[in-house]
Amino acid sequence: MITVSGKALGSRRPLFADWSVPFPPDLKSDGDSLTLRELIARIVAAEVEKFNARQVESQTLRALTEKQIADAAARGKVDMGGRDHPPQHVEPRQAVATAITAFEDGLYLVVLDGEEQKDLDKQVFVRPDSRVTFIRLTMLAGG
Repeated sequence: MITVSGKALGSRRPLFADWSVPFPPDLKSDGDSLTLRELIARIVAAEVEKFNARQVESQTLRALTEKQIADAAARGKVDMGGRDHPPQHVEPRQAVATAITAFEDGLYLVVLDGEEQKDLDKQVFVRPDSRVTFIRLTMLAGG
């Protein structure tokens, strides 16, 4: 599994909890290459798929155990689902295009296994234990 993490410059807290994407089955597990553009696309597509599944799941009303309620309360939100509004749907191709444009515009950096990646079309090497970190850059006001 490839671990994905997010950080923001100037903040000690991560942007989101680390999560993993399956290592692409079409790559060799001893380290194989793809372009940074392809890596970003695969990560974004995996997250969009999870998001869309969560949206559909949120429509279902669930009974929670006492432990689930306590755990959710400790995280700050108890959610039983059962939304009465239609679920949002994100189009994977549009999300990938937006992510690529944001990278090109310098809104975030990508660090793969401790090394910053700057060229979308340059080959990068990923392994099953690779870590990809997205670092959100903060724009300064004024001028």
